[in-house]
Amino acid sequence: MGIDIKKLREDFKEPYDLINTSDGVTLFLRKWGSQSPSNKAVLILHGITAYSGPYELFGKAISKAGFTAVGLDLRGHGLSDGNRGDYPSKERLISDLVETIAYLRKQYSTLLIFGHSLGVLNALIAKKNSTEKIDGLILLSAGITINPGVYKSPSILQKLKILFSAIFRPSKPVINYYREGISGLDDPLFNFNYTLRFMRLVSFQNLDFSEEIECPIILGVGEHDEIFSVESAQSLLDEIPSKDKTFFIMLGAKHAVEFTEEMFKEIKSWLSTKFS
Repeated sequence: MGIDIKKLREDFKEPYDLINTSDGVTLFLRKWGSQSPSNKAVLILHGITAYSGPYELFGKAISKAGFTAVGLDLRGHGLSDGNRGDYPSKERLISDLVETIAYLRKQYSTLLIFGHSLGVLNALIAKKNSTEKIDGLILLSAGITINPGVYKSPSILQKLKILFSAIFRPSKPVINYYREGISGLDDPLFNFNYTLRFMRLVSFQNLDFSEEIECPIILGVGEHDEIFSVESAQSLLDEIPSKDKTFFIMLGAKHAVEFTEEMFKEIKSWLSTKFS
């Protein structure tokens, strides 16, 4: 039996906002308010399988740094409406991101985007497609290519099942997302099943880097990231056309970063330098 997203939203006691998209879907925005009056915000875009909740430690660290942190649950994830593990099209993903940014720009004069893993891809897509000003990008745990052997190739039977579903039931999640060390297995708001059309959206190979990104960018990767090597992360940053780029390695960290004070030190210093 599926979880009642609407009921969970109604019972949610912490600060949040709701966005009604142009096609009538409700998106959930979790909020960690700045500890001092501020007109600066950071939009948090989560990784695949996840939602905004697991980024609480990062959100609280951002709030201590003088920013309001706002975590978007993607459509079909967390406490947002939508078919679980699905996105109807890339155009709809872009619209959701653009509409969220427009909503936040009405409240904050300075807006940065933080993306983790899949959220890095979405942050870059949002920056490219939004007509609103994005003041900076914080990107973690992503690279041009995935480490070999991280994911097992599906069997011929599984491939046929996925193809059949994509043709006749494209909104049905039939791809099981799993890797060693994956987190969130005991959290009912995590997704581990996806549609083929969603998975086709999540490739860094399809990014368009033809236009200059006119805002400061910081990109970090864990020293022991299971999915992306340090070299792959550096290559991604090298590809991004921007004159203001910073790269750092999170010592001891894996892909699912635990945001300790030490992990946040580089980002905090960067925020202080660029936006104090």
